Formats: sequence, structure tokens, C-alpha cells
Amino acid sequence: MSILSNEEILRYSRHLIMPEVGMAGQEKLKASSVLLIGAGGLGSPLGMYLAAAGVGKLGIMDFDVVDHSNLHRQVIHATSSVGRPKVESAKARIAEINPNVEVRTYNEAVNRTNILGILKDYDIVIDGTDNFPTRYLVNDAAVMLGKANIYGSIFRFDGQVTVFDPKRGGPCYRCLYPEPPPPGMVPSCAEGGVLGVLPGSVGLLQATEAIKLIIGQGKPLIGRLLLFNALDMSFRELKIRRDKNCPICGDHPTIKELIDYEQFCGMGRGNEEAHEAAGAEIDALTLKEWVDAKKKFVLVDVREPQEWEIAKIGGAKLIPLGQLPARVNELDTADEIVLQCHHGSRSARAQAILGKFGFKKTYNLAGGIDAWAVDVEPGMPRY
Repeated sequence: MSILSNEEILRYSRHLIMPEVGMAGQEKLKASSVLLIGAGGLGSPLGMYLAAAGVGKLGIMDFDVVDHSNLHRQVIHATSSVGRPKVESAKARIAEINPNVEVRTYNEAVNRTNILGILKDYDIVIDGTDNFPTRYLVNDAAVMLGKANIYGSIFRFDGQVTVFDPKRGGPCYRCLYPEPPPPGMVPSCAEGGVLGVLPGSVGLLQATEAIKLIIGQGKPLIGRLLLFNALDMSFRELKIRRDKNCPICGDHPTIKELIDYEQFCGMGRGNEEAHEAAGAEIDALTLKEWVDAKKKFVLVDVREPQEWEIAKIGGAKLIPLGQLPARVNELDTADEIVLQCHHGSRSARAQAILGKFGFKKTYNLAGGIDAWAVDVEPGMPRY
């Protein structure tokens, strides 16, 4: 007797008449479970389409709340959901799409103390995150538990998709990226932007791979990295192989337990100390006091020109971070210099760069121009 109800048979009828899916495949989908790490750009299409396809249990893990800046790409959320936890917003939307799906929410950050206990109850994990510590963490946990890890990444117009599954003889994330890039080397979507439709394209490719794995059909992207460029509307494929010397999935693994991934990616205490050594911070209200008192200082904005067009602080000098080493002669080491970006991370890197050129009197605007907009100029556009 089928485990599908008459309502489900009608709902999934276009699947059921496909020989590659049929009743057996749809029952596999109903019996399956998938954990989504992230309910943002990639998690949105993943959650909606896997639910619509009939995956029986979806876990959604995210600790963020819906923000207006999410809405151009995170289509599972609505304007009415702004300020609401993303996992709650996503769960409500999925219930409207398919009430037959069990949704479990985890309104918390994924870390090495919770990931193994949560992931063990799911068949597949799908990585929809945008930072390197979490990617390495999810990878290592998936390898340790023998779970397939469907990976996707997005930036501006470019996307990547693959399936990491050493249990099936494929590579893992560490085989592709043995070492993380230096902190700040790869800008986030918040710094560099992302085309709104790109997460939809990449997320749907991830969802397709998940369904193929569950029903046991087709050729999964194991050992193949799919590169997508939306500007050219082009796809390229690179072969990736399991590294027999990989510390987590190799022949003689050396990683036996989850590690400190912030430290591994250079974002731990040592990096904080280096940041502090680069110079002091200044908050938006103190900077406003300096302006009002006509204190002599130079305000340098290290954002990109397109960001400058959105909003700027009066009197600032635009020197994009990438141009700073070549234009350092435009600044005087005798001046007090306040460095500013969107939220403070790029200006912290600029502060370190100037420190190497002998600048001693530098200040990083904590929270960047966004903090200025909140605390000093409420009418300034935020992005």
C-alpha cells in the first residue's frame, strides 16, 4: 500500500507519470530528510522547491532576521516578514506551499557544538552559507557522519555548485579548497553585491541535485564543479578529485573531531589582536562631535564608487580599498585619518594597510556609514 495519500497523489501527479520518478521515487522523497544551512538567498529556492517536490522533512538552520536588504533575492520572505526570524518566515511560507512537509527550525548559529547532533537526523545537508568557517564546519561534520553535502556559492554574477560525497567516492570541500583564503581576501555579497536572480538559479541547481540523490536517478555532480556565469549565460565544468591526503576524507585522516573554524580561517584571536594593533576605533557619535567641533582630520571612504553614489558622509575623500596602496601618497602621515566603509570591515583592512606605510594616527569608523545613518543621519539611505 502506498504511503502517499490521495491528495498527495494528485499533488505530485506530474512526478508520478515520469518513469524516472513514479510512485517509488515519490515515496523516497516523502521518506527523505534534508537539512538546509541558511534561509537566505540559496535557502529560499531550496526550501520552496524541495517542499513543493515532496521532501518529507526539511530542517532549516539560521539565526538571522529578515531585513529589507534581503528581499531582492531571498524570495521565501515577504515585506511583512521584515524583523521576523528567517526560520519562522521560511516555515510559514513552506506550510502554504505544501502542508505535508514536516519543517523543523533551528533559530541558532551553526557551530561545532550543535552541528553533529542536528545533522545526524538528516539524510542530506545543503550548504547555503556565505562564509568560510561555516563551509569548513559543515563539510567536516558531513564527512564524519557520512552525509552528502550539496554545496553552492554566489557572488555578483557568478555561481558554483557541486556535490561533496566521499562516501560515494567523491571529494569533499577540503579537497577543493585545502586552505581558506586570507581574511578579507574574498568579499562577501554584502560588500560586493549579488544579482538578485542568481541565488535562484544556483539554489535550483542544488535542489535538483538533492532530488536526484534521493530518488537515485541521473548523474550527480560528484567530482564535478559546475561554474555558472549569468552575464554570459554560460556553464563550465571542472573535474575535482578526492585527495588521498585530505585531512578529513583522505586515506589517513588527521582530523578526528570538529576544530575551531574561526581560528582555522584566520578569524580568531590572533586576527583580532592584529586588528587592534592596526589602530583605534571611533564611533559615529564621536565622529559627529569631531565634525561639529571642526576638529582637523581626514575622512577617507574606502568603498566602491557605486556605493558612494548611494550615500556619503560630507567631506569624505573616496579612495576605494583596492586603490589605496597606489594612492597612499595622497594622504599625510601627520594627519589624523578616519577610515570608513559600509560596516567597518574593509576600513579595518585599510587601517592595516596604512599601518604598513607608517601611518600611526588612524581610526576605523565602527559600524561604517551604516552606523552613521542610524546614529547621526536617520534620513540617509541605507543599503
